[in-house]
Amino acid sequence: MNKLLFFLLPIFSLLSVGASAIKFPEIQALRQRPDTLGLYEKFEVSFNINNGNEYINPFDPEEIDITAIFTSPSGKKWRIPGFYYYSGGTLWKVRFSPDETGVWNYTITVRDKGGEVSSNPMRFVAIRSTRKGPVVVAANKRYLQHSNGSDFYGVGLWYNDSYTTFNRGAVRPEELDNLKSLGVNFISTFITPLETPGSGLGRYDQNICGRLDELLEMCEERDILLSLNVWFHSYLSETVWGGGNIRWYANPYQQITSARDFYRSDLAWKYQEKLYRYFIARWSYSRALAIWFIVDEVNGTDGWITGDSLVAATWGKKVHDYFKAKDPYNHPTTGTRSGGIREFWHQGYQIFDIAAREIYEAQGFPINKTSSIDSSDVHPLTYSYRNYASENQKLWKGYGKPVINGETGWDHTFYETTMPGYLAMYHNALWVTLATGSAMTPFWWAHSRMVNDNVLTAQITSIRRFTDNIPFAKLTEITPAAVKCLEGDAYGMRSKEMVFGWIVNSRSDVAGEKITISSIPNGRYKLRIYHTWRGLFIEEKEVTCSEGAISFGSPFMRITGGHASYIGQDLAFILERLPEPAPLPEVPKKTRR
Repeated sequence: MNKLLFFLLPIFSLLSVGASAIKFPEIQALRQRPDTLGLYEKFEVSFNINNGNEYINPFDPEEIDITAIFTSPSGKKWRIPGFYYYSGGTLWKVRFSPDETGVWNYTITVRDKGGEVSSNPMRFVAIRSTRKGPVVVAANKRYLQHSNGSDFYGVGLWYNDSYTTFNRGAVRPEELDNLKSLGVNFISTFITPLETPGSGLGRYDQNICGRLDELLEMCEERDILLSLNVWFHSYLSETVWGGGNIRWYANPYQQITSARDFYRSDLAWKYQEKLYRYFIARWSYSRALAIWFIVDEVNGTDGWITGDSLVAATWGKKVHDYFKAKDPYNHPTTGTRSGGIREFWHQGYQIFDIAAREIYEAQGFPINKTSSIDSSDVHPLTYSYRNYASENQKLWKGYGKPVINGETGWDHTFYETTMPGYLAMYHNALWVTLATGSAMTPFWWAHSRMVNDNVLTAQITSIRRFTDNIPFAKLTEITPAAVKCLEGDAYGMRSKEMVFGWIVNSRSDVAGEKITISSIPNGRYKLRIYHTWRGLFIEEKEVTCSEGAISFGSPFMRITGGHASYIGQDLAFILERLPEPAPLPEVPKKTRR
């Protein structure tokens, strides 16, 4: 009997190995849509893999790796990762967005433990479209533009979706339509982390992913861009600030590290690399994706407070570097420290593509604490816009990159949201940040009925009408302008092509104010004065610069058709250089016979 078992055991072993042998991967049911599409539109390939049901974790690129190589009509090669997409069945996808017209060729390669296989060469056709493409940093390094070279000055605010499942969220199509009609061209939102206690570490909740698909599609349809906050501070907080600011309990990274060690954990970083790869694979194609907002309020996390703030900055650079190396569309990155006057994040402003300063005025900034505005040395509105100006100017001078205010507003202010002063404060924040070099309007926290009734009135429309007249991405030799006025405050930006700025006096008005712009070339200019509260240019004239300066007066009132337009406490202006007239051709002298 023992001899029989001795001879049969090798046979049983061979049968066992054969039954569990890893199969060579095969790409099945590959389908693409569409076959012809416009520039910067979504091209998507879907397929199955014969080994699909045998993967322990189909999200893990170490277990199943999918890569597509797209070749443009000009010969440029794009390396695009694929991703696992579960929607009632096992499925994989590749998403891409073309930037050249003509015939594109591509192949898809699948690699798992069974081996590696590539699809047959495939192709699609890209044609011209009205799409502008994703946002990138402009050549002047101070502003943003679309991939096709057209300008982008961001006008918008935080609009948080608060979603946890597919087809459910606070962002509604009808409200996006309303925002677009006002002039909004971007929103910022934070998301529930893709890895949840339900999905587990290294697996991505497909309801959350599906909702982000929907959100980007809603934005694409309306030409509204999305600043996507990847790590909202509360999900990395176990003890900091309390209340809703603590959500570490909902973060499955707690299985492998403590909150204080999140930034330094090598194992946590290994999972993050795969997470960021999934972000890039599934969503980087989208022309609606504006910014990878890596971390919001890094000092609201245990890794900063009880860990090491320098390690947190090192982590921020690792994430930034990963996106710079792997994101084929080169979306800009940013990140913030919270909004007090002492919360200045020098390392972060150095790291990210966009320097994002938060400002919350009651968190250490000077603010009127008296019971009477008139008894204060400085009006609270003056304090407010001066705070924005000084912080923006620090970023502009210190870092040589686009500047934004990544979070501000809400209730850390002198005025309540229902007071007229709150509206004036928001109005001033829009204009002073523009006039001190911001590439986008302040990211106001946050879209809600209470804020909208006071904020999203005509203010966003007014500044959008003004900024549409400035070719930000094409400006050259940009510096802060030398602008002065007799009474209030004056701010402006100067380039080789134009000067634009803002004049304000919160205690009185700017009617009759004398404004002087100096350190500009002599010559002819077109001056346009803008009524910021009405959203209209109310005066246009030609002026001449001599001895390097131009002075002009502010109008008090313009009456048109019986309507009085009082200028109020502030105005904006654009001073555009005019070409010198061509010299008259010489008339040939007549010769006498």
